[in-house]
Amino acid sequence: MTAIAHVAIDSSQFPENVRRDLWQSLRRRRVNHKFHYDSVRQAQKWLALHQACSPTRNDADCRRIYEQGFEAVAEKIKAKRVHVLGLGCGGGQKDTRLLKRLKARNREIFYAPCDVSAAMVLVARRTALAVLPEKHCFPLVCDLATADDLSGLFDSRAAPHASRVLTFFGMIPNFEPQDILPKLTALMRRRDFLLVSANLAPGSSYAAGVKKVLPQYDNGLTRDWLMTFFLDLGVERRDGELKFSIEAGRSGLKRIVARFHFHRPRRIQIENQAFHLRTGHSVRLFFSYRYTPERVQKMLAEHDLEVCNRWIGMSEEEGVFLCRKRVLRQGRREA
Repeated sequence: MTAIAHVAIDSSQFPENVRRDLWQSLRRRRVNHKFHYDSVRQAQKWLALHQACSPTRNDADCRRIYEQGFEAVAEKIKAKRVHVLGLGCGGGQKDTRLLKRLKARNREIFYAPCDVSAAMVLVARRTALAVLPEKHCFPLVCDLATADDLSGLFDSRAAPHASRVLTFFGMIPNFEPQDILPKLTALMRRRDFLLVSANLAPGSSYAAGVKKVLPQYDNGLTRDWLMTFFLDLGVERRDGELKFSIEAGRSGLKRIVARFHFHRPRRIQIENQAFHLRTGHSVRLFFSYRYTPERVQKMLAEHDLEVCNRWIGMSEEEGVFLCRKRVLRQGRREA
């Protein structure tokens, strides 16, 4: 591995656009999730949280459903060259396990780790280089929610004559479905595969299942990670209280929400912009939708993504879904 990493940065993460998104977050009092991964310190805190609390790190059965998904994709792909697009790659651990499966079947593998955080992209790159050469790794810093031309962005960095697998692990819960799924559908080609994971509400009662998993979010590591955003802006812990609750979202879905409730006024200055948060104001720092397998499939189908197979953990708290793009409603097929 060389001492220099070549990373492409999309304009969606240029300083002026990041500043715009930050101002918008503070004006609306709804923090864009990308600002929880913005700095190296935040990325490190998230990785520590993931290591300690992620089911894929601590639950052998949860790891099993991912391995089953990876094996299914590796078996379905017959092409000699495969390009994996890791959308919201995080630390790249799951993507690298998929790369290993493909490599074991004598496929020539390529990888594009994509994340809003440069620190995360670099971690994913380092992880993946254990199984592929540097010339086959194309790191990209990009905001999937605001990038103008995702298809062109990835096509320009694609390995020629390669089948594509898109991964979207741990991301759907933190987006409004109607905002992110059309982007995924537009990005996919007819013969592409998509592996997506979703956090689920266990049991026969959706509402009771969401309530059951609420304590998993309210812990010291999560609080420390989320509060880093505010602490870096000059807010003090004693300025208010971070509370977790369950709220109704869109399309009949429920989500777990973290809000910071201000007990005293606080002024935040960013360059020439001042934001005044008064006593009684609350700011939404985070949300995570919980689904059921049926809700995931219905949601994907509404955006022309057909579930070919699915794997649900024994705890019923996590699922992996293998998807293809459906024929367009007008009856035309995509190239």
